[in-house]
Amino acid sequence: MEGIEKITAKIAQDAQAEIDRLDREAQEQIDALSAQTRAQSDRECSAILERGRAAAQERLERLSSAAKLERSKLELAAKQEVLDEAFALAVETLCSLPEEEYVKLLTRLVLEASTTGREQLIFSAADRARVGKQVVVAANEALVSRVAPELPEPLTDTRVGALLGKVVNSTTAMVTGTGMLTLSEETRDIRGGFILVDGDVETNCSFESMVRFQREKLEREVAGLLFGD
Repeated sequence: MEGIEKITAKIAQDAQAEIDRLDREAQEQIDALSAQTRAQSDRECSAILERGRAAAQERLERLSSAAKLERSKLELAAKQEVLDEAFALAVETLCSLPEEEYVKLLTRLVLEASTTGREQLIFSAADRARVGKQVVVAANEALVSRVAPELPEPLTDTRVGALLGKVVNSTTAMVTGTGMLTLSEETRDIRGGFILVDGDVETNCSFESMVRFQREKLEREVAGLLFGD
């Protein structure tokens, strides 16, 4: 019996040793797998964090770029508004000239714009009533004086000479066909200046139109003066 017990004990001892060995190997495999899992998890976490940082940086750059673009738009809009006010002030300044200066300015513009001396002048309702006739008369006299024969100075200083001068100018106007500008019954919705009409052809000499034309040429220069651009 003792022999059997010894054999049984030996078998049990060997079995336990094998179990212990298997447990150790299993634990080693579990530890290795855990280490691999942790390493993989760490790598994936790092990759996720890196992607998150990159996405955050990209979004920050997009927002920064959008903010800069919006700022540029606002600055451009503000500058455009200031330029609008500057050129609107130019129109207002012209319209606010004293009457005598206003008539001289309009007369000079008529002389520069007229090509036949027989055009019609259309003003705003206010300007037609206030200065229309003065401008037409002054412009006609200037046009005629360019082609009318000059009378001797001693003669022009007399009443007879003055009357004769008018007759000569009137005759010259009829003969040459110039100095025959007329004041139109029509009025236009313009701030100042006039519309020159010759048949079907109109020349827009309103202050708004002239300032708008000048703006196209001068806006960059004016912006430089105002903003240092």
